[in-house]
Amino acid sequence: MTISSKPERLGRTGRLQQTVPFECIALVLQGGGALGAYQAGVYEALAEASLHPDWVAGISIGAINAALIAGNAPEVRVEKLRAFWQTVTADPWADWFGPPSQFGGDLVRHWANQWHAVSAVLHGAAGFFAPRQVPAYFALTGTADAISFYDTSALKTTLERLVDFDRINAGEMRFSVGAVNVATGNLVYFDNRTHEIRPEHIIASGALPPAFAPVEIEGEYYWDGGVVSNTPLQWVVESAERQDTLAFQVDLWSARGSIPRSLPEVMTRQKEIQYSSRTRARSDQFRKEQQLRSALTELISKLPEHLRDTPEYAVLAPESERKVYNIIQLIYQSRRTEGDSKDFEFSAHSMDDHWAAGLSDTIRTLRHAEVLERPTSADGIFTFDIATNGRLS
Repeated sequence: MTISSKPERLGRTGRLQQTVPFECIALVLQGGGALGAYQAGVYEALAEASLHPDWVAGISIGAINAALIAGNAPEVRVEKLRAFWQTVTADPWADWFGPPSQFGGDLVRHWANQWHAVSAVLHGAAGFFAPRQVPAYFALTGTADAISFYDTSALKTTLERLVDFDRINAGEMRFSVGAVNVATGNLVYFDNRTHEIRPEHIIASGALPPAFAPVEIEGEYYWDGGVVSNTPLQWVVESAERQDTLAFQVDLWSARGSIPRSLPEVMTRQKEIQYSSRTRARSDQFRKEQQLRSALTELISKLPEHLRDTPEYAVLAPESERKVYNIIQLIYQSRRTEGDSKDFEFSAHSMDDHWAAGLSDTIRTLRHAEVLERPTSADGIFTFDIATNGRLS
């Protein structure tokens, strides 16, 4: 493996950060509600491998996980992630009968999951959201009660307790979260290079309508970024400051799936297609862009000297700068016991399952040496998905 000139940094528990031949390690986190514990498991595996991100970008639940990572010191990030997920999955209304595994069978687990989902609909999730006191259909037009079903005030308190926003704004790690401007319909990124990040930016990124009300920031109102695009991958790879990048793209919805055989399965499949944001298609498009850049680099190198002092050359030369990218896709694969409510099924046993899946998938992925090696292809891009490359069933 080629060794980069990037200085070594202290990693988790005082170990040196693993040296990789890239200028930037990016962690890209998709939205997906209760499935987000998978991303926490991914991060734990990366931390154990001393692969600490230089840039973390997220949308919706990915924005919350991103804040917990960027807003804490490396040695306590997993602890803070665990504290958040234990908080939001604490459900005395649904946990009174104990873990479903003690009663056996997939059918029991399926109905236990549905029970927890119903509990979330009726009672909300601790430290996250709660039903509004005035039902939307009876509320005064124009109020938050009239345009959403749940209040997220508890999330602000949780974020302030678990996230050091001064640390995020200090800029040691680049931080970006996506939200949609309700008035313009445009996807906007709140980035600690251009914004002072506050809890409102994180809450806005996860304000999925009609469950949650839009969040006001500097006179504008914002909804969940997933309304337009559920992954910030494009924001990272098309950054004006192009860098050799090792990107871990963590998706909670799989674009690939089976043909549904019932209405609940139809609803599940519809969500998977809608919120997967076509990650693989975006990776293919980026590969094409890299091929064009490679061709441009070759062409510019052959230009005579007198053409290099032109306005056209000044525009094209920066675009031809050769940078390489490894895009490592980690995509949560749903269990048979999960249904269309899996993104709002906030139970402790499902959280543990999702976390363990993220941990396991990442460990398996990192066993493939090529994941951390600089790509040698002409286009300078390497993509890896354990579900295909690693033959994960």
